[in-house]
Amino acid sequence: MSPSDRALERRITALLAALVLVDLTLSIWAFFFPQAWFDAFHGAAYVDPEALLPRTAAGWTGFLLIQVIALVRWRRETWWLLVVAGVRLTEVFTDLVYVLMAGDVTWFAKATLPVTGPLNALFGWWLIRAWKRRALASGGS
Repeated sequence: MSPSDRALERRITALLAALVLVDLTLSIWAFFFPQAWFDAFHGAAYVDPEALLPRTAAGWTGFLLIQVIALVRWRRETWWLLVVAGVRLTEVFTDLVYVLMAGDVTWFAKATLPVTGPLNALFGWWLIRAWKRRALASGGS
């Protein structure tokens, strides 16, 4: 394996580990500390009769599980990079819609949420390119 291939492998692993940590944090925060979530993003009391915050946390938990599996298996089954890319790409518009439509939004929400869509697009695109590079280097997936 060339030095550039090893460097790519380290970057892939680092990105997957970072995404695991992000979604673990989001899941725990939203499931177990919903008032703290509402304080940070809305500056308002936690009122969620339709349980949309736990529903969202369940989605992040699904992302977390997929990314943990990918982190463990991607070297043997590089197609897991494409699965994670798909997960990230599903989130390109959600936070922008959230910050634009929520009734009460804090400075923290206004500063962080619009950035997440472009970051997810970048991560998805990068993982697809990394998968292509790995597939070409190994003669397939």
